[in-house]
Amino acid sequence: MRDALFQQFATVIHQQFGIQLPMDKKALLESRLFKLLNNNVGKPEYANEEAFLRYVQNDVTGKALAQLSEVITTHHTFFMREQDHFQFFGDTVLPELENYIKDGDVRTWCAACSSGEESYTLAMQLHDFFGIRGPGWEYTLLATDLSREILETAKQGIYSAESVATLPPRWQSTYFKKCDAFNFQVNASLKQRVLYRPFNLMNPVFPFKRPFHVIFCRNVMIYFDTPTRNELVKKFYDFLEPGGYLFVGHSEVIDRTVAPFDYVMPSVYRRR
Repeated sequence: MRDALFQQFATVIHQQFGIQLPMDKKALLESRLFKLLNNNVGKPEYANEEAFLRYVQNDVTGKALAQLSEVITTHHTFFMREQDHFQFFGDTVLPELENYIKDGDVRTWCAACSSGEESYTLAMQLHDFFGIRGPGWEYTLLATDLSREILETAKQGIYSAESVATLPPRWQSTYFKKCDAFNFQVNASLKQRVLYRPFNLMNPVFPFKRPFHVIFCRNVMIYFDTPTRNELVKKFYDFLEPGGYLFVGHSEVIDRTVAPFDYVMPSVYRRR
């Protein structure tokens, strides 16, 4: 791929998804585009990289842009990743929510949920805590991602036995059923506690009717430049209840001059 063509792809990707694509990612983009074009042999819009870029730029249906999003997104996650976050969520955040939420409506958003390990972990914690507190509590969480393909994986909720083995034994027996010798599936009752939806964090307007009590957006903003990251942090602040928590990845920090979050612990912030 010519450098100039790569830069054109990088510009579109940054404008549409907020993701920075430096020159050292050219080989990665080439290999992923090769697979996409190879899977669509015979269609003129996939004849080569230049044709696909024109398709992305001119397509009004959104299909080409969705395909490009699948090309450039990386989905690496696992259960209990950055475990101290989940411990703090269970030990501190959930009891606080019980104390100050008056209408029983617990609003949690798992942004960039990838293949579902993070969202199902939060759902298990929410169910363990609020499920025994009677029918007055609604704690279904919202889980979103840019990739529709990875959302389908999350909805299926099928994970390797090796992956599930990292969870507490009680969770394994309560929330999972064995598919075969190698895989387990999240049970139906837990699936009902997670609402999976496609969502682009670069949307200029967030459509949510009410702010959240907790937002998890971890290991996503590392791919954004500073202006993009700052705009997203401001939106998160605006869509958190007073006292609400924002969890970001351990390798991420936010500029608290952009939005007046209080620092709680590494990669955990709270709206004043």
